Amino acid sequence: MAHIIVVGNEKGGAGKSTVSMHVATALARLGHKVSALDLDLRQKTFGRYTQNRASYLKKSGLDLPSPRYHELPEIDAAKLKPGENVYDRRLSAAVAELEAESDFIIIDCPGSHTRLSQVAHSLADTLITPLNDSFVDFDLLAHVDSDGKKIEGPSVYSEMVWNARQLRAQAGLKPIDWIVVRNRLGAQQMVNKEKMGAALDNLAKRIGFRTAPGFNERVIFRELFPRGLTLLDLRDIGVKQLNISNVAARQELRDLVKTLNLPGVTPDF
Repeated sequence: MAHIIVVGNEKGGAGKSTVSMHVATALARLGHKVSALDLDLRQKTFGRYTQNRASYLKKSGLDLPSPRYHELPEIDAAKLKPGENVYDRRLSAAVAELEAESDFIIIDCPGSHTRLSQVAHSLADTLITPLNDSFVDFDLLAHVDSDGKKIEGPSVYSEMVWNARQLRAQAGLKPIDWIVVRNRLGAQQMVNKEKMGAALDNLAKRIGFRTAPGFNERVIFRELFPRGLTLLDLRDIGVKQLNISNVAARQELRDLVKTLNLPGVTPDF
């Protein structure tokens, strides 16, 4: 059975597609069979990323390890069972088809609450939630007081994850391993970073997630997208000397994959 990794957060701009593509490519480069699904049926940033990669590799004559992107299958509404949701069937059909041929299935969710995203979370063996290092993003996980210290209660996204956990428990499945990834950690604003760190540590104990280091804000990520490349591909396209920023970014990716603690994965890249 494939290990299902869901990358989710109900807020846009948190770096979900960047995290999805880099984790997917890292696993592929480590020799694993990786399938990819994008549930943002409108923007399809993750899907576009993988398609950009395929086009660039074909044009350049390169053969680099890559995740295999799949569209959700279309379903004949006449074949649905009474009360069955068409989106449930499309996602379950895709996962059923990919499980036998994949070590990992990475599912990138949209930055909003949708039926597809809700169902995907209940399928997650590992849930990665990228989060900008800001209390604006933190508010999706929990509400805090004006000082940013006291947690007043869980918020909408945490409640959705809790519901997904309940569904998995009822089905006799393993608990979700939930990892909140702190993205765009700035060198400055130390007071805010400390408050965010303390709030996340407090909330992690209450609702059950782990934290992991993410990516700092770097121009390189925007430059790589049109070619579908990742930090791990730079030497393969002729970059002989990585600059300090690129070396640091590769280390951030290595630390992230290590923290995910995925089955059978040793982040040796």
